[in-house]
Amino acid sequence: MRPLDIPRRGLSVAGEIVLHGWPRYVRPLLRELIVRPRMREILPGVHHWTGIHPRIRQPVSSYYLEETQMLIDPLVPREGLEWFERRPPQQIVLTNRHHYRQSDRFVELFECVVRCSEPGLHEFEGGPDVEGFAFGEVLAPGVRAVEIGAICPDETALHVAIGDGLVACADALVRPGGGSLGFVPDFLMGDDPGSVKAGLLDSLEGLLNLEFDSLLLAHGEPLVGGAKEALREFVEATRS
Repeated sequence: MRPLDIPRRGLSVAGEIVLHGWPRYVRPLLRELIVRPRMREILPGVHHWTGIHPRIRQPVSSYYLEETQMLIDPLVPREGLEWFERRPPQQIVLTNRHHYRQSDRFVELFECVVRCSEPGLHEFEGGPDVEGFAFGEVLAPGVRAVEIGAICPDETALHVAIGDGLVACADALVRPGGGSLGFVPDFLMGDDPGSVKAGLLDSLEGLLNLEFDSLLLAHGEPLVGGAKEALREFVEATRS
């Protein structure tokens, strides 16, 4: 039986990714398990690390903005929570409601505030404690929340005025394995992937009005330098 002939009923998200994602998803998973990459400072004061998501069993990215003491979509890094003791975080920002990940570990030790865009707060009605923010709100000096939507109502980008500028994205863009920019597979976009992609393209085109040169992706490697032009090329190529 060929892999694509396997009955798909009951497949986990990780199983679907394996079927659709070699080499974009499987190779990064093997690298995570074998190489076990450590945290790195990708730009001055901007720290990136990866880890295996406990639910989807795929590598995901987390970030720490040291200047603003802000964690973005955090898992605990291999260096442990001890790494943050000399540079304690004050808040955790989720780029969408599904990216709580291991925020509770940071909250317990550092008493961080966890924040998610207001349309996603229903996810946390029974706990844990998460505060809302409005699109357009300044979350820390130089960090503003930007509405993306389309793939889910709470989908958020963060525009960060550090250096040449950064944009952090949730699920609107992926870059697994450090390859080209792309969308998540259609099976993760609900019943009408075409409409979702059209909405995402409109929002991503809006990001091109911002000043930035790097992209911080929650799923995949960050793109450091040349990111605005890469995003412009992706939008234009996808629309055509």
